[in-house]
Amino acid sequence: MSESIVGKKSFELAVNIITIYKKLVADKKEFVLSKQILRSETSVGANIREALNGQSKRDFIHKLSISQKECDETIYWLELLFTTEYISKEEFEDVRNQASEI
Repeated sequence: MSESIVGKKSFELAVNIITIYKKLVADKKEFVLSKQILRSETSVGANIREALNGQSKRDFIHKLSISQKECDETIYWLELLFTTEYISKEEFEDVRNQASEI
């Protein structure tokens, strides 16, 4: 099976979110929002991986729809972190663009 573009992009986004999470926890001592974004974004890639191994077309579509919802939730947490000045505009735009693309 060839490598999934959406799988690769979701993994790259997860790495970026983990980096932001580590910075938020270490530097800003922010634990609630950072944990939420970590959970929602890492769920995106996990569900995409599950979809690629889906047992049926219906299972595949279901897992991808969960990924889409989790990606939208990730954007919500990003907006909150940016609006409350926990992350910079550059961090926000880079990661939001990645999430929107997925």
